[in-house]
Amino acid sequence: MLPSELSRVVSLVPSDTETLFALGLGDRVVGRTRYCEEPAGEVDAIPTVGGTKDVDIEAVLALSPDLVLANQEENSRANLEALAQAGAMVFVAFPKRFNDAIAHVARLARMVGADRKDLSQELLRAGYKCLEKQPPSDTISVFVPIWRDPLMTFSQHTYSHELLRLAGAANVFATRERKYPLKADLGLRSPLSADQVALKDTRYPRITEEELIKSAPELILLPDEPYDFSEEDREYFASLPIPAARNNNIHFTCGKDLFWPGSRSVFALPRLTALIGQYR
Repeated sequence: MLPSELSRVVSLVPSDTETLFALGLGDRVVGRTRYCEEPAGEVDAIPTVGGTKDVDIEAVLALSPDLVLANQEENSRANLEALAQAGAMVFVAFPKRFNDAIAHVARLARMVGADRKDLSQELLRAGYKCLEKQPPSDTISVFVPIWRDPLMTFSQHTYSHELLRLAGAANVFATRERKYPLKADLGLRSPLSADQVALKDTRYPRITEEELIKSAPELILLPDEPYDFSEEDREYFASLPIPAARNNNIHFTCGKDLFWPGSRSVFALPRLTALIGQYR
């Protein structure tokens, strides 16, 4: 059971840190990861407790948090178990859909800001309005890489995929699941059986250049995180025999908008809808 008063929160999730500030609860955050950079300037004075994967357990405990916010995908299980075993109250979330992201904002508002409900209403109303809107009826096929070497992307079982769908884009690798081991993902050997990979994450496949060319995306969006794609990378994609290259439809975009579920979702969706609408 959560304490009735949550005045000391350590956030191990960059999007949660940003969301707490958006809810007017930034003064409750007493610890963050070094990747919790938003809102820029406002988080600078908050002590850091390592990264999302390499959390400094002792540093977190020294802050005497009432609550530690974590994410199943971003934080390592070993670190979260260590915190729980040491007596910390750890809340683990995993928004996989756009509606999950809005529900998570509402949950954080209830948990952390029970005495500040008025500050969250406007943000939540905007989030619910996003849920009411129908995606554009006409779509454009899109490829969004998340890593360069090896080339990686995401499947339909991700928040990012649904965000693109709502914005009017069709993910060309929606049904492409990651195969194990790496050579199998790249078509160099037979993959392990479904039973053997049952507990592994298959949402982020490594793909080959041949697969990308065959998928024929009409638009490529190059994010600045988790991999910061460069002009050199843009030139590589522009050299491929695909519609996006022929029509010069290769665009740099904000990785946080694509991969940070939470308060940012409310503003990221209309931004992405407007961006993708330029190419449809």
